[in-house]
Amino acid sequence: MNAPLRRVAISVLVLFTLLIINVNYIQVVRSDELRNDAGNTRVLAEEYDRERGSIVVAGDPIALSKATDDRLTYLRQYPQGGLYAAVTGYYSLVYGNTAMERAENEVLAGSDPRLFVRRLADLFTGRDPSGGDVVLTLDPAVQKAAMDDLDGKVGAVVALDPSTGAVLGLASTPTYDPNVLSSHEPQKIRAYAEQLGAGKPDPRSNQAIGERYAPGSVFKVIVSAAALEDGYTPESMLKAPNVLDLPGTDVTLKNFGGEKCNGGADQSLIDALTVSCNTAFAQLGIDLGEQRIRDMAEAFGIDEQAFKMPLTVAPSKLGDIENDAQLGVSSIGQQDVQLTPMQAAMIASAVANKGRLMKPYLVSQVQAPDLTVVDKTDPEEMSTPVSPEVAAQLTEMMTSVVNNGTGRRARIDGVQVAGKTGTAENSANDHTWFIGFAPADDPKIAVAVFVRNGGRTGGDISAPIAKTVIQAYLDGQGG
Repeated sequence: MNAPLRRVAISVLVLFTLLIINVNYIQVVRSDELRNDAGNTRVLAEEYDRERGSIVVAGDPIALSKATDDRLTYLRQYPQGGLYAAVTGYYSLVYGNTAMERAENEVLAGSDPRLFVRRLADLFTGRDPSGGDVVLTLDPAVQKAAMDDLDGKVGAVVALDPSTGAVLGLASTPTYDPNVLSSHEPQKIRAYAEQLGAGKPDPRSNQAIGERYAPGSVFKVIVSAAALEDGYTPESMLKAPNVLDLPGTDVTLKNFGGEKCNGGADQSLIDALTVSCNTAFAQLGIDLGEQRIRDMAEAFGIDEQAFKMPLTVAPSKLGDIENDAQLGVSSIGQQDVQLTPMQAAMIASAVANKGRLMKPYLVSQVQAPDLTVVDKTDPEEMSTPVSPEVAAQLTEMMTSVVNNGTGRRARIDGVQVAGKTGTAENSANDHTWFIGFAPADDPKIAVAVFVRNGGRTGGDISAPIAKTVIQAYLDGQGG
């Protein structure tokens, strides 16, 4: 064999070897990854031949499959449309699956190991295979109240059971109709997806767990917790000037709307939180130091780490703090501080639960097709950011916010509500927040309400929504 032919033969051999290696890599190493890819429509098409399990809330399916007469055996339907879209996501032949449809796909598709006995029985009996059901922790009254009050706004409501971490409400607006994206008509699916993609924001973005915003004065609960753990009491006096000169700069920090907290005189910690005094908390943060603030923020979960419940919650963060001036601004929830509404609800939940932060969870149980329970979620503690004594002091202070301060519009007759408002500066209209829980002496529900570009204050915009959501839940519990 002459030299040119030898080189060609060697080149072909090398290319053939690389091809074999690549085929084996794809089939062995990446097989699971590619099979579970949301865009793998071939796998989705195969799954349409079996009845997919339901996603259930309070005994009613919010996502289910119905038999059809077309080439795809089953059609995915969402009886309540946009009410639960942020939770269910969609199951699309064109775009794959999202949210719970994706997070619990193995259960819903029937391929989860916990359903092995059922699959084995199907094999021997010749019964058509079907998926399992996923039962959620959501409370229908909470979800409806949240979505109704958020209508026409860009925002989110998260409600938690503080004693367990069960998610009672997960609302995000604007919303969309997952039925269209889950239809069997690719042209309509693509047209609707294009329409949604032109939205600002895209309604498919989850404002409750996927987006982060400056929390404004909600962050003062974290600073208060750090101060109380450091030996302060609710009656400890703080400097509360009308204007605070930020150290090392020519910049001054004012109170919201240029207001005076106590005529410029010193003010107690509880009163400073009640009226949400910016200058007092900026100076308090500087006095405590970055490490105490950062340690407390991380203890509450503001640690730049995402987590799953099983939907993925984007990480919240304190951000880099280079000097005392930035520390002062961070201490009032501005600078680079960023929270998801879920994280904000977790702050309220930990205070309500005597200082214990429970991990949020959305799935109550997994059921086989015959409705037998094959798995159940047990509550799990994430951290203990503050002692029961400090939690009690924070509760006293947050109750004063609602009774006497910026959170008055969250008051409920006959029920003591604890809370904190937040108004975060924005180049457009300010963002508005409220976090809280009730009843303050025996908490059953903790909430966070966020409205993007609310235009006024957290007390004006977000607190009334929180009131409605809390009331809806307590009424359903006989409270």
